[in-house]
Amino acid sequence: MNKYDIWFSLLKLPNKEKLYLLKYFNSTENIWYDIINRDKDSIIDGKIKLYLKNSWEKEKIDNMYQYCMDNNIKLVKLNDKNYPEKLKHYDSSPSILFYKGDITKINKNKNVAIVGARRCSIYGKNICSIISEELSKNNINIISGLAKGIDCISHKVCLSKEGYTCAILGSGIDIIYPKENKYLYNEICEKGCVISEFPLGTKPLKRNFPMRNRIISGISDIVIVVEAGEKSGSLITADFALDQGKDVMSVPGSLFSSKSKGTNKLIKEGAYPVTSIKDIFELLNYEYTDKSINKDNIEINSLEKKIYSLIDYSPIHIDDIITQSKVDIKQLYELLFELQFKNLVTCISGNYYVRIKKTI
Repeated sequence: MNKYDIWFSLLKLPNKEKLYLLKYFNSTENIWYDIINRDKDSIIDGKIKLYLKNSWEKEKIDNMYQYCMDNNIKLVKLNDKNYPEKLKHYDSSPSILFYKGDITKINKNKNVAIVGARRCSIYGKNICSIISEELSKNNINIISGLAKGIDCISHKVCLSKEGYTCAILGSGIDIIYPKENKYLYNEICEKGCVISEFPLGTKPLKRNFPMRNRIISGISDIVIVVEAGEKSGSLITADFALDQGKDVMSVPGSLFSSKSKGTNKLIKEGAYPVTSIKDIFELLNYEYTDKSINKDNIEINSLEKKIYSLIDYSPIHIDDIITQSKVDIKQLYELLFELQFKNLVTCISGNYYVRIKKTI
């Protein structure tokens, strides 16, 4: 990275023109040299050239460059070696990407985008966790957008399984959004990669997120939509994927759930349904190794088994468990604690319990 790169990232030119300049001159320094030293025979239009000449804001560029140096922020251009290979070949490819972390692994492994509802259901959380875990265990990178809900879950599960995940931002790389994801952002920077095409200081404006979504799909081999309402931004990511020639997968959901209207519609329109983990690996043409823990090998006593049999993948209230099991409440809490300790069930808000499914 140099100060010419920072200058180029700040230019308010259409992306198509920035791509053309970068491809023609091969470096941002060469572009600046042409503007300053060549009055005739330049390929740069007169009006644009005048704008470019007056666009060098020394203090701003110096400050941004120093901030990047101080905060380990790096930059990669379209014609650089480490630029994501799968993102290179589109008219809408970003000319420059800012990043923190290790960007090189994006070009070494398969990449799967996992996107979905911010306010996801227990079903969506469960499915997202299973998919993220199995992909991570099989050395497949997970790409998402650091948003609440499905995005967050996919990143967290991947990191918990020591996988590689990449978060694409709809803001400048120095702006963490949402703010509560600060620790997750830092962990991804340390163990994966955070990417943004926007200049430093760019706020997370609504119009930025469709632009972000085209990068999520562009970097990925396939896009999986876990849960999505009819107007979910995840559907924009799916549309970009189709425009880019990528395969889209969708998790089927309940006909009664508003959070599954978008995903069910995608399947109706031709997206590949996710009916098992193997579906994903077959579409990727990647050998699947089942590394999940077999529940049958977990030792549980007869009473624990009785309680476990009453808890399904749909939440059940503790009062209903008491009624059906006829077990004393004090003993029931002890049994539920054991089942949670063995990672077989989990308690959610309102004293509801649900099974933890290891694979699909």
